[in-house]
Formats: sequence, C-alpha cells, structure tokens
Amino acid sequence: MSGSAPRGGLPDALEHVAQAHRAHHPRADLAPLRRAYLLAESSHRGQMRKSGEPYITHPLAVTLILAQLGAETTTLTASLLHDTVEDTDVTLDQVRAEFGAEVAYLVDGVTKLEKVDYGAAAEPETFRKMLVATGDDVRVMTVKLADRLHNMRTLGVMRPEKQARIAKVTRDVLIPLAERLGVQALKTELEDLAFQILHPESYAHTREIMRAHTAGPDPLRAVADAVRGVLRDSPVGAEVQVRPRHALSVHRAVKKRGPLGPCDFGRLLILVEDDADCYAVLGELHTCFTPVISEFKDFIAVPKFNLYQSLHTAFADPEGRVAEVLIRTRRMHRVAEAGVIALGDPHRRAPAEDAADPADAAGGADRPAGAREGEAERVDPTRPGWLSRLLEWQSDAPDPDTFWAHLREDLAQDREVTVFCGGGTLHLPAGATCLDAAYARYGPRAHTCVGARVDGRLTTLGTVLRDGDALHLLLAPEGASGPSPDWLDHVRTPAARIAVRRWLEAHPEGGTPAEAAPAPVADGSGPGGAGRPSPAPGAERAAVAVEQPDRPVRLARCCTPVPPDPVTGFPVRGGAVTVHRDACAVAGRMTASGRRPVPVRWEAGGGGCRVTLLAEAFGRPRLLADLTEAIAVQGAAVISADVEPPREQRVRHRYTLRLPDATALPALMRAMRGVPGVYDVARATRPVV
Repeated sequence: MSGSAPRGGLPDALEHVAQAHRAHHPRADLAPLRRAYLLAESSHRGQMRKSGEPYITHPLAVTLILAQLGAETTTLTASLLHDTVEDTDVTLDQVRAEFGAEVAYLVDGVTKLEKVDYGAAAEPETFRKMLVATGDDVRVMTVKLADRLHNMRTLGVMRPEKQARIAKVTRDVLIPLAERLGVQALKTELEDLAFQILHPESYAHTREIMRAHTAGPDPLRAVADAVRGVLRDSPVGAEVQVRPRHALSVHRAVKKRGPLGPCDFGRLLILVEDDADCYAVLGELHTCFTPVISEFKDFIAVPKFNLYQSLHTAFADPEGRVAEVLIRTRRMHRVAEAGVIALGDPHRRAPAEDAADPADAAGGADRPAGAREGEAERVDPTRPGWLSRLLEWQSDAPDPDTFWAHLREDLAQDREVTVFCGGGTLHLPAGATCLDAAYARYGPRAHTCVGARVDGRLTTLGTVLRDGDALHLLLAPEGASGPSPDWLDHVRTPAARIAVRRWLEAHPEGGTPAEAAPAPVADGSGPGGAGRPSPAPGAERAAVAVEQPDRPVRLARCCTPVPPDPVTGFPVRGGAVTVHRDACAVAGRMTASGRRPVPVRWEAGGGGCRVTLLAEAFGRPRLLADLTEAIAVQGAAVISADVEPPREQRVRHRYTLRLPDATALPALMRAMRGVPGVYDVARATRPVV
C-alpha cells in the first residue's frame, strides 16, 4: 500500500476516513490526518498482520470505525498512530513534536493498554492503569474499544484457545465499559463477536432463528407504515425506521420470553427534531394505538448513567401486533449510538459543533493544557459519575486481586437504577441499598448514616432501592455513630464495601461512639477516694460514697437521670444503690417513708446516657417519621418508642433514647420541639402508685 499522495492532497487509502469524518465535521482540518497516515504507513512498512495483510490496514480500520461514529480530528490522528510507539522506531517525543501534547498523550495512553491480553496475572494492574488513563481522557478508552473491535473482527486467524481468552476479557470488561461509555454501536458488534466465539452452538441456533424470520415479510414494517400514516397527519415532522435486533439480543429475548412474536425481532425508531416533539409523538401513538403502559420509560427526563436519552414505549395495533418503540431527537440518536465519542473533545473550553479540529492545540507539555488550567470552569460530560466512582474506589482497593474482583463484579451489573437524593440524582447498580447510596452521595461521611426515608417513609439502611425512588438520608453528627459489621451484609457496591471494611479495620473494638456509657462517681470518703463503679446489667454506671465503694450502682428507670441533673442515691436489696433525680416523685416517696439517701455526684467529663422523653403534639400524617428523623439527626439511638392513641386530635409519643453525650440532651429536646405540630417535649417520670 503506497503512502504517496499529490502535494497537499490525501492518500487514496485515507479517502474513506476523510469522507466519514467530513460527514460529521464538514469544516475539519484534514492536514493532521494526512501527516499521521504518512508517518504510520512509513513506520509500519514491511510489517504484516497474521491475516497476511499489510499492518497499516489495522490503524486505518480502527480510525475508520471512530470516524464513522463522529470522533473529532485529534482522536483520529491518535488512532492512526496508536501502534507506532509500541511497534516501530517512532518515539513518543517525535509524536509530541509533530502533532502536539494532546495527540501524544492519547497515543501513550493507548500504548499502555496494549499488554492487556498478555497473561491473567497482569490483567488487574493493567486494567487499573486503563481506568486511570480513561479518567484523565476518555478518548483513550474509545480508541482502545475501536482497536479491540477490529481485532475481534479478524480473530479467526488465531488459535481457538487464544480466541476464547480474548473474547472472555472482551465480554467481562471491555463490553461493559463500552456500555457505560454509551458507545452502543461498538458494544453490540463486540457482543455478537464474543457470543459467536464463546457460545458457537447457541450463536448458530440464534442465527438460524433470525434467518427463518427474514425469509418472509416482516410484519414490523407494516406497523411502521401505519405509524408513518398517523404521524403524517400530525404537526410533528418525524422519521420512522425499523431497527432489527442483533444476535445476542435475540438470544436473550428467546431465553426470557420463549418463542418470539412476529414483531419481536426489531423495534421502531422514531427520530424528531426537539424534546417537545418526542412527547408529541408519544401522545399520537398512545391516542391512535393501545399502549402497553408497563413498557413506558422516560429516559429523556431522567437520562441513563451513560448519557442515553429516549422515550421507550410499546403499543398494540388493531391486529393485536405489539411493537416496541424508541422515540428520540437526532442529537439523542447520535449520543445513543456513539456515546462519549459524539461529545467531542472533553478538554476544549468552548466547543463548536462544526468547528475545525486542531490536532496540535497544546504544545510542549505532557498533558493537554485544558486539563490543567481552568479545570474548574469547564464541564466535562465525558467524565460521568460511574467513572468517577470507579476511579475513587480503585485507589482504595488494598491489592490488585481485590480490585480485579470488585471491577468484574461492578461491571457485571448490566442494569442501573436512578435515585433522587440530596437535591440531585444517583445512578446505582440494580440491587444497591440505602447504604450504597449514602456512600455514593457523601463518601466517608456516610459512616454516620443512622437512617433513611424512601418516598417519605422511614426504612432500614439495607433496603434495596428501586428506579425512581426519592431517598432522604439521615446523618448523625461527626463521630456520633459509625458502621457496624452487619453493614457488610447490606452494601453491594465496591466503593461502599471497601469504605465500611476500612472503617471496621480502623475500629477493631466494634460498636460506635454512641454506645459509650456514662459513669457518675462517688462523692465521698474512704480508702481510695472515688470508688470504682461496677456495672449493672443493661444499665449505666455510678459510684457512691459509702464504706464499701465497690457496691453496684444503677440509674433509676422511672426518671432516667442524666448529667448534670441533681441526683440522690438510695440503697436497695442486694447491696446496690439506685440513683434518682432529686425531683423524682419516687425519690420523694422514698424519702418520706424514711429511706436514708446516699450522696452521689456525676463523674467529671460526662459520657453517654439513656433518657426517656415525652413529646406532646397535634396529630397529623408523618408526625412519627418527622420526630424519629429529628432524633436520628441529633445522634440519639432509639431504644424503644411508644405512641398512645390520639385523644381530641392530640397524641403523646414516649421515646427511650441513648445519647452519645449527656450534654446533647437540651439540643435534642429543642430539635424535637421544632418538629411541626409538637408543642411540648419533657423528661418522663413514672407516676407514684
């Protein structure tokens, strides 16, 4: 293959790439592509692929794949050169000098990924590097995906065992990454190629089913004609296409539904100009046909984690044929097919859709200037939330094997749920719980999560979230609470699991600071001064001034004294001492009956305590939920709760609570009084019998 070309013209071999590129970027500057091709062709000259073709056919094919998806000039330039530094005498410094730092960075990033197939032991660290490179510039991953697609197309020249190994890595890691980057065009072809290699019998059977279906007229085309007729009479300009399912999609549909119906081998795609037209088309379809309501999904109002937007619906026509429909704008369609590739250069501050694509915008640096300066000013839609989460937890993974296991597990989640939380949206894998959402939303601060409300109702932290849930997380003050070992049973995402495990390892004593118990001490004399308190089962501790300072001490349940309440102790059976508040009616009765009190005082420094509070309120919906939330936010743990039947629209709540610090009681009571409808909160005492 010759690299010669007319002066200033394009080599013949580059024409297909240029045509595909200009279809998306009419004013693009093709000079960098010409120079990159000539360098790549001369560098690879004499090298052959295992198929017997000149090696230059590979970077050309990879570049054509990306050009057809709408990649900008910088990506295409790097794609043409992506094997030169690895396989020829060309150095990275040469690439940087000729094409700029941005192209050099992409070539270097892809080069570091080239060893991904060489040995299972190297895979974890290689993929860790791949994620880091992708996080810095997602275009590194898009070149790698196109590179893998062309290699998978030509995999038949390799030994079967190597084909299987490459196909497994493609299936387990690269295809899920393509899905998450939204590059559906690459993903679907990679899926079919891996399916053919790893499951040849199922693939052959599926292809036979598809051939049998295409042997006759396709009823979905008749349905499409009916839809065109309906939309022709509407004010919306729309294009209706039939989108056949690919092989793996048909295979999955057969496994899920059994034999497919006449319209199940494809879907209708309706393209319009703007968002409002999407909903107008939806209204026309649901008016003129019978909608299948359970199939409706609005991914325009709530896009998927990979930027995908469309309306999904299904309807039955008068003959009973059910057709699935996708409705989207043309821009949504470009993003649905090409994902992040359709979004262009993530480092350009003010991109213009048809602007020229200078390949050498940055000079003399190891990283494009746009990624260093003005980082805060630019919004990078190619750095989606799932990628940020992967980058965060991969840096915390303690070893490569743990990282590899968590990566495969995370990528194996082929479905996600969207949850509304904290004024924004969270995209979580299906099966994620409130705890997973807490760590995704708040990071390490989620250690203090004490409760959650889903759609306004209190629920457990291990509740599995559903698509569209509105989640409100309840956090205690810093240090007032922490994870318990059973949290590991309720987290599904690697980030949450690693964070919980690290906290538990740092706190081997277990429990939380909220479980600390208070300790009043003796106010007396005797050998040794202050006595050593002995715990009573399930009660807080105190010490008294008696001749034997080691007598067990309990805090009375009738008045639940807390520091700095004035308190008095009374001897009880068994030699123990029970401590009451001075104002307690039971203490008054005991004094009146002639019982001798024992002076006690609180230990300096205080500590945790248990207290019973009565909340008086006007009855209303969600009162219990709001009160419980106010308690949890203050860091108190509910030991027991009781609600009396309403009387004259008034209701009384009794809570027995454990506080991490007795000094927090006034703030807790103020917070409870601040709940709408609550008109009084007081310490509880038992009536004297």
